[in-house]
Amino acid sequence: MKSPVLTIDFFHDAVCGWCFVMSPKLRKLAAEFPIRVRHRTFVLQDSPAKLAAAFGSAEKAKDAILGHWERCAEHDESGRINVEGMRRQRFPYPTGLLSAKACKAAELQAGDAGHWDYFDTVQAAHLTENRNIADDTVLLDTARTCGLDTDRLRMDMHSAEVARLVSQDRKLAAFWRISAVPSLAVFNGKWQLRHGSLAQMRSELGSVITDALAQSPASKGLQ
Repeated sequence: MKSPVLTIDFFHDAVCGWCFVMSPKLRKLAAEFPIRVRHRTFVLQDSPAKLAAAFGSAEKAKDAILGHWERCAEHDESGRINVEGMRRQRFPYPTGLLSAKACKAAELQAGDAGHWDYFDTVQAAHLTENRNIADDTVLLDTARTCGLDTDRLRMDMHSAEVARLVSQDRKLAAFWRISAVPSLAVFNGKWQLRHGSLAQMRSELGSVITDALAQSPASKGLQ
């Protein structure tokens, strides 16, 4: 594959069903186009209190979110989203802050590729296996299956540095006026794409990359 001519910032939240649908589509595009995918955490609600406040109660939050899951499942080609399995779980619907910190900890170990592999595995634990990804034990078990150093991940995910990185991603989203996940951004946020069909994403991304290549050798400034 040719060297990347374009960096795409992928803003995501591990509890987001649309992010689960988006990620494999983006992997297909990354295999096809000369792009680098840079991972950005963007937590919609960072505490149970904020989740309950956003929907009226914890119970209403779970019901509403599982309604989103049902729509996401209609667009997931592999049938990976287990709505009824999560409906049966007794733990409160998790927020994404701890998993965001774990993803950043994975990135410290294994870069963007490691972040992506770990994020996808955490999402599968959440949306397919219906595990509680607000639980340290689940996140560390998931890290183990990805071949990460779990002792280091446990330490890093609770560190001030990782908290700073998660906050930094959120501030960048605000600066680029990104308010929803999943979102893809290039050209310092000037071009953005939310979830869509793979054909739509391929068409739009192809146009953006064509424009970038037309600017060569200035394309090195896009990194």
